[in-house]
Amino acid sequence: MTRRAASLVVLTALALILVELALTSAVERSPSNFLGDAEQHAQQLLGQGRQIFRFDSFGDETFWSDQLGLNQVVASASPREALSLGLKVDSDALTRTVLEDITHGRVNLDDPSVTVQLVKDNAVLGVVGSFNADGSLRSIGLSCALCHSTVDNSVTVGVGKRIDGLANRDLNVGAIVASVPNLQPIVGLLRLATPSLTTDDVKKVLLSWGPGKFDAELFLDGKAFQPDGRSAATLIPNARGLAGHNLHTWTGGWGTVTYWNAFVAVNEMHGVGTFFDERFDDVGQFPIAARARLGHVSTDPDHDQVTSKLAALHFYQLALPAVTPRPGIDFDPAAAERGDALFSGKANCNSCHREPLWTEPGWNQHSADELKIDSFQADRSPGHAYRTMNLAGIFVRERGLFMSAQNSGRFYHDGRFQTLLDVVDSYNARFALGLSEQERMDLVEYLKSL
Repeated sequence: MTRRAASLVVLTALALILVELALTSAVERSPSNFLGDAEQHAQQLLGQGRQIFRFDSFGDETFWSDQLGLNQVVASASPREALSLGLKVDSDALTRTVLEDITHGRVNLDDPSVTVQLVKDNAVLGVVGSFNADGSLRSIGLSCALCHSTVDNSVTVGVGKRIDGLANRDLNVGAIVASVPNLQPIVGLLRLATPSLTTDDVKKVLLSWGPGKFDAELFLDGKAFQPDGRSAATLIPNARGLAGHNLHTWTGGWGTVTYWNAFVAVNEMHGVGTFFDERFDDVGQFPIAARARLGHVSTDPDHDQVTSKLAALHFYQLALPAVTPRPGIDFDPAAAERGDALFSGKANCNSCHREPLWTEPGWNQHSADELKIDSFQADRSPGHAYRTMNLAGIFVRERGLFMSAQNSGRFYHDGRFQTLLDVVDSYNARFALGLSEQERMDLVEYLKSL
């Protein structure tokens, strides 16, 4: 074969290969839902989940506005009153002119019409408004962001860039609910456990919660106070750093993040959806839930505003990372290094808080006896146990970032320990760890570094 002929053969073969690659690429690019595209699907879920988390009320306006009248409260509340209750304002939703007016004190914080305008601009985290043709507020719904988002206070206290997933430690949910004109739907529900309950009794319970707390189990078992008289409400949990581990919230047995999303959307926010858990049929443990059939809420699929959104909402929450501490700012690196050895050694923290999940891979719950604490809150859960907390980002509470100073700290499910040192001191005493003062301080610095 001549050199020219050989060259033609090579060129022909190369051309055929290129044609085959082009055809293959065209097939791969052709629209098809048969296998789908993971990256495209992830981006779609991320965008949808963010929108749902921030702005979807799941149709709960029927409860909060039509029944309780929360829209009337919002329409008459000044920005000053709203901020004092812990509501947050997203600065990215405001114009530059409005931001400058706020910064220079040119906004009337005592004018309720300003509050209504902020809601109209989608600037109040977690508060979703519907408006009449004349611009007046028709109804109010609530989204996940009400409790599980805050702001960085970069404009002023309560006004700044949105931070999704961090619990709003300043939000006084109980005081907000206690202010509605019609509490009868809540009173009627709680009377399923305590028939003699009055509206004033319910207001007393709601006002006992305080900032950063909510009692989801109250509407299942009717237990408003702990045996020692303290409120039974627990701290609002973060929705960050949730990827990779099982049980969610403070106590055990409830389920994963998506279980809690369904439960809260349907039975706490009173959205229009479906929720099933036959464990709620236990009238001894859950007298309200059993009698109200809260474990058997069924909505026609064509009208269900919750179920179709659970996947995207779950995906977005799992995508939210824990806040990362800064060496030399949020913790002492040298002390944290010494604390690291203690965490896995003498203090034995790693036996439950497994690095790097900071909770157990698998069934992450323990009995009150194992933890050597009271079982009150554990016994309110289906698992009759406490869940091992994920420690990542815990320094945010210790340092009081993005919250009022008086609401900083507060650790464990009910906030019984004011500081991380209080937590370490308690474990040191309960389990006879024999940690010296310096070792306890070093362990705190390590916890702040997670």
